[in-house]
Amino acid sequence: GGRSRPGTDKRSPKAMDDKVHIAHPSGARACVYLHGAHLTSWKTASGQEQIFLSKEAVFKPPKAIRGGVPICFPQFSDFGPLKTSHGFARNTRWSIFEREGDTVVLKLTSEDDNFLEKFGCEDSFTLSVRYTITDFQLFTRLTVTNTGGEEMAYTTALHTYFRVEDVTKARVEGLYRVGYLDSLDGRVMKTDENPCISISEEVDRIYLSTPPTVRLVDPIGKRVLTIEKYNLPDIVVWNPWVDKARRTGDLGDDEYKEMLCVETGCIKPAIKLAPGTVWKAEQIVTSKNNVSIP
Repeated sequence: GGRSRPGTDKRSPKAMDDKVHIAHPSGARACVYLHGAHLTSWKTASGQEQIFLSKEAVFKPPKAIRGGVPICFPQFSDFGPLKTSHGFARNTRWSIFEREGDTVVLKLTSEDDNFLEKFGCEDSFTLSVRYTITDFQLFTRLTVTNTGGEEMAYTTALHTYFRVEDVTKARVEGLYRVGYLDSLDGRVMKTDENPCISISEEVDRIYLSTPPTVRLVDPIGKRVLTIEKYNLPDIVVWNPWVDKARRTGDLGDDEYKEMLCVETGCIKPAIKLAPGTVWKAEQIVTSKNNVSIP
């Protein structure tokens, strides 16, 4: 691990206090920043970190934190009318709504900031995220309520950066023959003919209408992550590889080897939410470690 040397800590003293820890009797624990309701660490009962956080991450709001689980809302990438990629939820301070041992619920509402003036978002909404941990599981529940008088359209994703021991040996299973938009090739629709996705170059794909469960296999780390989801039909698989990692200021040049984004979301088509109605989605990640993997 690359421990930060004295004097190189990029967290401002104020930002240091603005996070909440949850813990489970098994020893599992997680950390969530109020800025973005951004989960930055999840350790299972074995003490093993499951989430990648860049050593170069900058903790200076409104900048989004590099790594962890950025929440893309009300827009994933440029799938929507906003000029700001990935919307504004990850750049905005949320408030703690409920907290109890192994669970924390954070909320963001359209009243919390001038999202119309800053981002051109006219919607009235309440967005909440609920994180719960058990010994080897992380439950994430997203809830969107349309509090306005007009229909609301949005796209969203849990942009999870998973930590892997060696991305060149890692693989994603469960997306065989699923169609995807290739973001590195003009978002042309393609189909995966490989039973497993392995990473040997930059990858940026949006898989549409995916199965309810996929697996991230990390053979060198001797672990398997199972990602189950409800109401999140799409999955983005992203790794910046060498050149993009070098060009990304808040990512170490070699850190692409230690991360793989497997992001569950609702990207295409957009969700359309009638006034006064609620949309709910859930992701459950289960980590099994010390497994022998062929």
